[in-house]
Amino acid sequence: MADAAAMIDDAPATRRGIAVRFAGVVKSFGDVRAVDGVDLDVREGEFFSMLGPSGSGKTTCLRMIAGFENPTAGRIELGGRDVSRLPPYRRDVNTVFQDYALFPHMTVEENVGYGLLVKKVQRDERRRRVAEALGMVRLDEFGARRPAALSGGQRQRVALARALVNRPKVLLLDEPLGALDLKLRQAMQIELKDIQQQVGLTFVYVTHDQEEALTMSDRLAVFNHGKVEQVGSPADVYERPATGFVAGFVGVSNVLDGESARTVAGDPAPFTIRPEKIEMVEPGRSTGPEDCTATGRVREVVYLGAVTRYVVTLDGGGELVVMQQNLSTSSMEALQVRGKAVRLVWHRRHNRPVEAPAGAIEAMEEGEGQT
Repeated sequence: MADAAAMIDDAPATRRGIAVRFAGVVKSFGDVRAVDGVDLDVREGEFFSMLGPSGSGKTTCLRMIAGFENPTAGRIELGGRDVSRLPPYRRDVNTVFQDYALFPHMTVEENVGYGLLVKKVQRDERRRRVAEALGMVRLDEFGARRPAALSGGQRQRVALARALVNRPKVLLLDEPLGALDLKLRQAMQIELKDIQQQVGLTFVYVTHDQEEALTMSDRLAVFNHGKVEQVGSPADVYERPATGFVAGFVGVSNVLDGESARTVAGDPAPFTIRPEKIEMVEPGRSTGPEDCTATGRVREVVYLGAVTRYVVTLDGGGELVVMQQNLSTSSMEALQVRGKAVRLVWHRRHNRPVEAPAGAIEAMEEGEGQT
């Protein structure tokens, strides 16, 4: 799957330039293959995310770009140069970590300028670049403070400024928002994307959070068991998942196969249908020739405020998850649907074939567990 994705993307990537390239990369720890034959191109100036559950190989790939780990086999290139065996200090990259790694005894300005000090950059030039970096992350007035006097979001922006001030060709971000609360994390997602567009650097971002990857990325790679299952834009990966795993992990999805698929779509081949594409109506409602339809009974109702999630056990076998906006539905009205017979309707064009079947509920729970 990774090879096909790389071939499809190769022409536009060549025109734009390749910032990072993985060519047949394998990384083993003893008998465990953490990364298993990854081929991947990251284009210059794009926000590229590596998305997957814990243990999928995404963080190991990031560490190999940084030079903290060496590949067991294959090649890693930065700007067309093979850096597979180069130490970290000889690679034009910087890394932003989840725990910020700021020096508590230094001021914000001293933290941001530390790398320039080590490189023996002249004082005036150092001050100018530190001020510029703090301006990018909107912390111009915080230079004299120490990290303990800052909020979590502010500390994360200091860590980002410290990385940006060195003007790396590639900025690596290892789940940098993981320690923030939900509201601040959502605000920082928008802020990070704005900063990336402003500076024009290549960002390689590792996350297990689907929302982060979909919100910020120009393109993303979905990892599973050390392999890349799909590469594409957020819309491509969400609307056209290549495998049952991708369908279940990136957002909430349903996958039907075998007799369940035959009953609904007339073909036993596995397909995925997103919950928001399905309409839940009264059992007697008529449908059109291009509609897929299924009858069943509501097994579970989960009221989530803006939307309600319904789990429907189908009469023909299998289950489907349905998401409906609560435009005029209260929690009590939503919960009253539990146990009722319903008809599910959606347009056939929303069915997407997938390479491997996966249970709807299992896939949904695996994906939701990573948000």
